[in-house]
Amino acid sequence: MSTEAAPLSLGIDIGGTFTDLVIHDPRDGRAVIWKESTTPDDPARGALLGTRRVLQKAGARPEQVGRVVHATTLFTNALIERKGAKTGLLTTAGFRDVLEIGRERKYELYDLFIEMPKPLVPRPWRREAEERLAADGSVEKPIELDGALKEVAELVEQGVESLAICFLHSYANAAHERAVGAAIAERYQNLSISLSSDVAPEIREYLRASTTVANAYIRPLAEVYLERLEQALRAEGIPGGLFLMLSNGGLTHVSEAKRAPVQLLESGPAAGALAGAWFGRNAGLERVLAFDMGGTTAKLALVDDGEPLVAYGFEAAREKRFLRGSGLPMQIATVELIEIGAGGGSIAHKSDLGTLNVGPESSGAQPGPACYGRGGTNATVTDADLTLGYLNADFFLGGAMKIDRAATDTAFGELAGELAVEPSRAAFGVHDVVNENMAGAARVAIAERGRVPSEYALLATGGAGPVHAWHVARKLGVKRVVCPPGAGAGSTIGMLMAPARVDRVASFSQPLAGADLKEAEGIFAALEKESLEVLRLTGADVEARTVKRLADMRYIGQGSEITVSMPAPLSDAGVRTEFEAAYKALFARTPPGASIQFVALRLSVAAPMPGTGGKLELPRHASADAQKGMRPVFFPDENKTVPTRVWDRYALKPGVTIDGPAVFEEDESTFIVGPGATARLLADGSILAEAT
Repeated sequence: MSTEAAPLSLGIDIGGTFTDLVIHDPRDGRAVIWKESTTPDDPARGALLGTRRVLQKAGARPEQVGRVVHATTLFTNALIERKGAKTGLLTTAGFRDVLEIGRERKYELYDLFIEMPKPLVPRPWRREAEERLAADGSVEKPIELDGALKEVAELVEQGVESLAICFLHSYANAAHERAVGAAIAERYQNLSISLSSDVAPEIREYLRASTTVANAYIRPLAEVYLERLEQALRAEGIPGGLFLMLSNGGLTHVSEAKRAPVQLLESGPAAGALAGAWFGRNAGLERVLAFDMGGTTAKLALVDDGEPLVAYGFEAAREKRFLRGSGLPMQIATVELIEIGAGGGSIAHKSDLGTLNVGPESSGAQPGPACYGRGGTNATVTDADLTLGYLNADFFLGGAMKIDRAATDTAFGELAGELAVEPSRAAFGVHDVVNENMAGAARVAIAERGRVPSEYALLATGGAGPVHAWHVARKLGVKRVVCPPGAGAGSTIGMLMAPARVDRVASFSQPLAGADLKEAEGIFAALEKESLEVLRLTGADVEARTVKRLADMRYIGQGSEITVSMPAPLSDAGVRTEFEAAYKALFARTPPGASIQFVALRLSVAAPMPGTGGKLELPRHASADAQKGMRPVFFPDENKTVPTRVWDRYALKPGVTIDGPAVFEEDESTFIVGPGATARLLADGSILAEAT
């Protein structure tokens, strides 16, 4: 790492178990990685401690850091744990209960004791305003400001710190929300205010209200946290600006993150998908299953044509992690992520039926898996991987972390006793249950998107991803598995390569036949102008921007819409062609004689950030003697423990080919390749393993 003053980039990704940090020099691509245990009581403390250590390891000074890119699970955890601000909701008269009515659907139809997500705002803090707009935005009843202010005054007296304002049809006309918002802000300057017309200006009252309330719930926390983090980084002597990873796979500046922190809920996993796309392109792979498995969860993202798929909604804080409909819906742009399983810290236990279950409970960072020696006594996925020989107790985090193998043996002895099997059988059971759960969930998610797993390569990131990727791929029928360099900190690397990005949406409800396309062009132009104002504050190269124009469309009479790319310039024939092609790709046919309509217009603008660089160079020491030794490793294909060669990944030369079974060790992760495979080190440092 260079010692002269230079705009180095620092990435900080705070996960549930570890905080990953990467220092990257965009001039030559050299990078240094550090993993610090997350400090749940104060996540910033672990991040700052890790910052000092990664700078020391890199031989760099704080003043050399030109920018800091950050992702955190803090805001998601606040929703899950209900530790946000005291939040109120002001809505149109008659709609105060929309958060509890929801969609009027049960996510488990026959569960008589079903637990639905509890609203973030209790009923006494949900108040009504006398006003009404029609669906086209015309005013049916003017806003009564005095009455609205009186309701808010009572909320403030009761200790409400943040207020969500969500009026009926405000996506079509924001005038009422803006008027009451301005009046409240003038009177209560310490009250945080979130308007639905700013946060999620889209149809569907429940989804819009849920998103706006979530934003209000975490906004005071975000404002305090980001302010303190900025101050702490400056106190460390780091002059570079702070940028935040968004759920849409792009970066933004601090003020935009404070305005709408709901956009950050999936920031860490989105970075993992970006890493999968970036490493996939470097390896010459256009279709990739980006598989990210950390200490708490495992997620999957589909990458087509070098770009991860983007959705415009997801669920947070689910009552049942893998059941759709059991969470709080969020209408934001997000990389399309599928939570497919547990993480390395997930706890194994005997179910009420006497079978083996893994998760969803996790040991987290404190106390962590039993092998961490921090007081954890439960058998976890990481403990199982250690028992099976996949992990090296003497080389955990490159030897920086001491592992308590005796604690693992004790934990699995207890679990095996409960299940009445041998400890080794229990360990493989844990590993295989996790793999089967992930493969099953991935198989369904891929099929729902009209894809076939065998068309993809599986690219693994996260501390646990490369350990499980080979066996998950075998279950999916995927023949190629890629482990990129620095896979254990893949999300952080993805953040450092991310562009700045802004997604905006505006209502446009018109039938395609006779639609005012000039008005639509004007809306796109206004959205782009607004987006560029945000992008310029990040310092991104707006002249090199890419712009995607999209529209939510459906056949008249349908209850759901699809998002379609729009031609430039807009024309009736061009729009119709795009919509029908997208519809056929999803449903194989179009209904004859049905009329098409617009619902909303979307714009996505991305621009490269300075200092992103185009390459990554981790420390290597290529040697003809790259084999570290042998150790017994259990492989299910052989149904036995097999003597397996262990390789120092940093010592391998590009182009070298190694037959499986094999174990490739680096400081942050371990890549397992089974019998009958051929592994090859690519020019970018990735290992491509193919089944023969």
